[in-house]
Amino acid sequence: MRAPMPAKLVQLSVKIGDLVAARAPLAVIEAMKMEHVVLAEMPGRVLEIRVEQNEFIAQGQVLIVLEPADAEAAAHAADHQMDIDHIRPDLQKIIDRHAYTLDANRPAAVSKRHAQGGRTARENIADLCDTDSFIEYGALAIAAQTRRRSVEDLIANTPADGMVTGLGSINGEHFGAENSRCAVLAYDYTVLAGTQGMRNHHKTDRLLALAHQLKVPVVLFAEGGGGRPGDTDMPIVAGLNNHTFSQFAALSGKVPVVGIVHGRCFAGNAALLGCSDVIIATAHSNIGMSGPAMIEGGGLGSYKPEEIGPSDVQSSNGVIDILVPDEAHAVQAAKQYLSYFQGRINDWECADQRLLRNAIPENRLRVYDVRKVMQGLVDTGSLLELRAGFGAGLVTALARIEGRPVGVIANNPRHLGGAIDVEAADKAARFMQLCNAHGLPIVSLTDTPGFMVGPDIEAQAQVRHVCRMFVIAAHLRVPYFTVVLRKGYGLGAQAMAAGGFDAPVFTVSWPTGEFGAMGLEGAVRLGYKKELEAAATDEERDALFKKLVAQQYKNGEATNMAATLEIDAVIDPADTRAWLVRGLQSTKAAGKDGSSFVDTW
Repeated sequence: MRAPMPAKLVQLSVKIGDLVAARAPLAVIEAMKMEHVVLAEMPGRVLEIRVEQNEFIAQGQVLIVLEPADAEAAAHAADHQMDIDHIRPDLQKIIDRHAYTLDANRPAAVSKRHAQGGRTARENIADLCDTDSFIEYGALAIAAQTRRRSVEDLIANTPADGMVTGLGSINGEHFGAENSRCAVLAYDYTVLAGTQGMRNHHKTDRLLALAHQLKVPVVLFAEGGGGRPGDTDMPIVAGLNNHTFSQFAALSGKVPVVGIVHGRCFAGNAALLGCSDVIIATAHSNIGMSGPAMIEGGGLGSYKPEEIGPSDVQSSNGVIDILVPDEAHAVQAAKQYLSYFQGRINDWECADQRLLRNAIPENRLRVYDVRKVMQGLVDTGSLLELRAGFGAGLVTALARIEGRPVGVIANNPRHLGGAIDVEAADKAARFMQLCNAHGLPIVSLTDTPGFMVGPDIEAQAQVRHVCRMFVIAAHLRVPYFTVVLRKGYGLGAQAMAAGGFDAPVFTVSWPTGEFGAMGLEGAVRLGYKKELEAAATDEERDALFKKLVAQQYKNGEATNMAATLEIDAVIDPADTRAWLVRGLQSTKAAGKDGSSFVDTW
């Protein structure tokens, strides 16, 4: 083996008689202050060493002489000479440094968290992401407080600067690695109460940039407070020139964005949470744009954290989309929610569709549970309701039909007879935006007497709120299907049909369908006012009213609507899934838009 250049021999790695494999290191030479390793060009045994330590050598000078040896034997000898389990000092230093971030090495903080009924950020991520799929960014960050605390203290007590960020796979076993990658950001309440420090802002911005670049969904665990005033390592005054909030908000409509919260979520954390497509919150959550300190600082009184935005309030007012008992259920809900945007599944079951034939009472005035209708229609176990505590007059849910993800909206006859009020309209409009942005077809189960009316409802800006349904529906890219279960009256029914009965891919009715430009009873009272007033007695007036209503009902039967081509068909309820499947097969998948966004409200 010859010297590849003029140099000085600084190390001999072998001795006479050693058996070496091909490419094994023989010696180290130094030239121009750089070290070069001389490698064996073949497997062999060392016969001669013709140079000595610190000798200056010429290019091409013979250094070591080998005799050929069996390659397999030489490789085996080389394996025995190298301890592949040996941990070098530089690697040990990194292992020790990373150990400070692990839950196992933070027993006091973890025990305190568990005692409060919560899980750590890393426990939540481990539950959310597929096994061994998570790669962490910025694990070695510490709080920017070296001017007031020792580095050792910060390493031990501010691991990852209070935020765990990285990329992982979610539901990979169903949708494969390519379709399951997600960006995950988790504020760590055990570190400085989950406040937003300088470096965890930087980590957030880094992950959000990757989410934009890679076009992957984002899951945010948003427990904690707002900005952290204790960071002293940067010469800033207010720190309002970061990109975190704008970049998080810019994800809306481009990728699914999931916000999860347990415990206290105030100020900056709540601002991020509120930009999410869906908010999943535990019963023990408190959500507010300000915490107790800011409220008291503004001279507005002194409150406990538990008094600000409790879960029952935020569920009933529409802030929370999915309310769950604890973090384990929150993670499970997040997995299910994301699955609808990850693709179709092949394994599915459904209820006996003949049960739908009796889902609507024969008595046209009798209410029923529309959620049971929805559950019976879609794949078993696939219905995930959103904003269940808000807008009681309308039900919105994600579901699957023969494995295909869809969005479902349905009027609820148990609330105002299914009339669409302010809350119901807002709920429907935003849900349509969500489905449109991410390419989910929409199925509308219609049973409404129309928009809610009266002076009280108009005082709530009913005109503006309900018209959101028309405007958003007019800009939908996704297939839309309308199935009229019973009442299809007036503008409200048109709004449930994406603006009109001829707007959807199809509008069909069950035999129980009844139609009119307005509610039948109201139409009779207005259209036959004189005749009713002319009745001699109350009994005659009631009899005439019932007769006229019956006549209006007969005129507005589903079969008459189909005969005049105002709807596409009257179908056996048991055939509804078949119609929807064929309709879905007849349309092209819209895909993700990327140019629209989903209203926060």
